Amino acid sequence: MVRAKKSLGQNFLMHARIAERIANVAHLTPEDTVLEIGPGTGMLTRALLARAGKVVAVETDGELYAELRVTFADAIAAGRLALVHRDIRDFAPSADLHGYRLVANIPYYLTGEIFRMFLEAKNQPRSMTLLVQKEVAERIARSGKGSLLSLSIRAYGTPKYEFTVPRGAFRPAPNVDSAVLSIRDISRKNFPSPEEERRFFSLLRAGFAHKRKLLANNLKEAGLISEDIPEKARAEDLSLVDWLAFARSSHRPREH
Repeated sequence: MVRAKKSLGQNFLMHARIAERIANVAHLTPEDTVLEIGPGTGMLTRALLARAGKVVAVETDGELYAELRVTFADAIAAGRLALVHRDIRDFAPSADLHGYRLVANIPYYLTGEIFRMFLEAKNQPRSMTLLVQKEVAERIARSGKGSLLSLSIRAYGTPKYEFTVPRGAFRPAPNVDSAVLSIRDISRKNFPSPEEERRFFSLLRAGFAHKRKLLANNLKEAGLISEDIPEKARAEDLSLVDWLAFARSSHRPREH
């Protein structure tokens, strides 16, 4: 049995019922292609193969990759599982993965990077269903206050806190509980052009640069102006609709 590697942030999901529940809330059909990050021991992979037409699983650990090739030899031979030995950060979903769904138990330390990588990708997934830290899932889907991460995600899709997964469901057990977070209806409908997309995120990053400062002051420091921002507003108090409107109206002051 392969031991979990701390350097790779590995916490293997050990409960088949939880894996099945994750696959269920992903709403998979036999027509779907699923991209799985870090299949590990294959617990979630089995549940995905039982529901989806094809699974593409990307595993960076050489030992696990070798074991998975043996465990899932039949599914690989049938063309239902494509096993890729690569770091997910070096993997770009190809055009033949159009309309895929991302379902995975991801390493905690890669959470933000994975959100950015796939939501900002040219070839976006239709949906994302991810096991993440419970606190992160709550901040994204349940908190009344905005954050750089939650607003970035909501700009592309609709997040939902699906269910809590206790730390004892993993080997080794992490120090915190986890939760399944889904993001549905992923698209660029809020951004009519690449320029508007870039402007929105420049404004958002500038607005959250110094959390304790008023939003207007943060934007001024970044050399940005938006006439619609309330004088006493802080970045966390504003909705996605507000941010999108501010991005459309923002500009840099003219030089005299």
